[in-house]
Amino acid sequence: MDIGGTNAPFNFVDKDGNILLSKNVNLPTASFVDVKDFIKAFHEKIEESLKAFPEPLEIVGIGVGAPNGNYYNGTIELAPNLPWKGLIPFVELVKEYYTGVPIFITNDANAAAIGEGVFGAGKGMKDFIVITLGTGLGSGIYAGGQLIYGFNGFAGELGHTTAVVGGRQCGCGKKGCLETYASATGIRRTVFELLANSNEASTLRKVSFEDLTAAMVSEAALKGDKIAREAFEYTGAVLGRMLADFTAFTTPEAFFLFGGLANAGELIFEPTIRHMEENIMQIFKGKIKVLPSGLNGASAAILGAAALVWEKLRTN
Repeated sequence: MDIGGTNAPFNFVDKDGNILLSKNVNLPTASFVDVKDFIKAFHEKIEESLKAFPEPLEIVGIGVGAPNGNYYNGTIELAPNLPWKGLIPFVELVKEYYTGVPIFITNDANAAAIGEGVFGAGKGMKDFIVITLGTGLGSGIYAGGQLIYGFNGFAGELGHTTAVVGGRQCGCGKKGCLETYASATGIRRTVFELLANSNEASTLRKVSFEDLTAAMVSEAALKGDKIAREAFEYTGAVLGRMLADFTAFTTPEAFFLFGGLANAGELIFEPTIRHMEENIMQIFKGKIKVLPSGLNGASAAILGAAALVWEKLRTN
C-alpha cells in the first residue's frame, strides 16, 4: 500500500515484482477522519479484491509506504498531509485484521529505494541513493547492501540538508533546504524568481504560480524558452553540488533520480551531472553514475512497499 494525502492505492505483488491486480485500488484517505475506519475499509477492500482471482492467493506479508512512516516502531508520526494527526500505531492496528502476517512500514522515499534495489535498476548494487524529485525531495540511502534508517528510523532526509545558507523558507521550518530548490515546487519558485529579475520574453509569464507545473517548464525549455532553460540550469547546479557532497558520505555507486522533475530527462540530468563533477572530490571524479529510476513511475511506490516485504522475508 502507498498511503498519500488523498488516496491510498494497493496492489497484490509477487516475489518477482509482477503486479497481479490489474489496476490500483484507491481508498480516499481524506474521507477517513479516524484511522481505524480507514484500516477497516482497507481490510474490506483487500478481501473483496481477493475474490477476483480464479485461484486462491496467500498473503505472505503487507508492506506500507507512508509519509513519516517509522520502520522501527511501525508508526506514522506527525505526518502533515494526512487526516490522522499525532503518532499512529499503524502496524499494530492492521495486525488486528491480519494476525500472523508480517507487516512492515517505512516512509515513501525509503520504499522507493528498496523497490529500486529489489526490482529496479539498483538490483545487484550494494551502495546507491535514490532521490525522489516530486513536490518535495525525498531520499533513500543504501550502504553495504542495507537501507540506512538511523537510530530513530528517519535517516536519509537529504531534502532537508542546507543547499543555500539563509535561502528559501522550507515547510520544515528551516531555510535553504535542498528540496526548496530541487523539486517540482522548487523549480516553480526558481522560474518566478527569474521572471521577476529579468525582462526576457517567456511563455511562462502567462501562467500563474498555482497553475505552473514542472511539466510546463520542461515543455517550454524544449521549445527554447530561455527562462525555462535557465531554471533547469540553476536547479541542476544546486542538485549537482549537493550530490557531490553526498558522495563523500557513503560513496554510492549510483544516484537514481525519480519523480516528476526527473521526467525532464537531459534537461535536469545534464546540468546535474556537470555540476556534480565540477564539485566532487578528485578521487570520485568520473566514477559516480547519475541514472533514471528503473521502476515504472505509476507503480514505483507500490513496488517499493512490496519490496519491503520480499526483501525482509529473503533476509530472515
